[in-house]
Amino acid sequence: MTRQNSYHLFETAAGFVALGWNDKGISALRLPAASAGEAERALLRRLPGALRSTPPPPVEAIVDAVLRYFAGEKVDFAAVPVDMGEQEPFFRQVYARVRDLGWGETTTYGAIAKALGAGPEFARDVGQAMASNPIPLIVPCHRVTGAGGKIGGFSAPGGSLSKARMLELEGVTVAPPASAKKTPRGQDDVQTGFDF
Repeated sequence: MTRQNSYHLFETAAGFVALGWNDKGISALRLPAASAGEAERALLRRLPGALRSTPPPPVEAIVDAVLRYFAGEKVDFAAVPVDMGEQEPFFRQVYARVRDLGWGETTTYGAIAKALGAGPEFARDVGQAMASNPIPLIVPCHRVTGAGGKIGGFSAPGGSLSKARMLELEGVTVAPPASAKKTPRGQDDVQTGFDF
């Protein structure tokens, strides 16, 4: 059964977010982008045919929680109902496990694989699940890092730098990604949509 998805665009302290939902739960979230148009295009690639709508009260509460998160407030999204869409069984297990990670709690791709009873060779599959995550933040893929203190990849606007900034919001200090260049004080990378 195909569900009708709706979406809402809003601006956070970190940039523009697009949030999609249907009658089952949140079905997509596009992390902060530099413009509303960029956030909207990314969401519509995931949910073609979604209708821009005013969020009903339960979704409005989630919008408020996302606003508070990017303002630096501790927010728990574990109880938010989600519709992950069609997923292969291993990815579903990965997403369920990642949803158990709390504020400021990190783990590695390999540890997730091991917790699911898979060998270390499945760490790449966990990474692929994180890269395909349709609902980042609510399914907190930013809390899954590489082995040996490496931050790992991140498919949101701004890449690994955005991931590091989200973890810093949660009090987790991580080494900046090797490709991140230092900018003079006060000159943040505007492309990421993160200006804090």
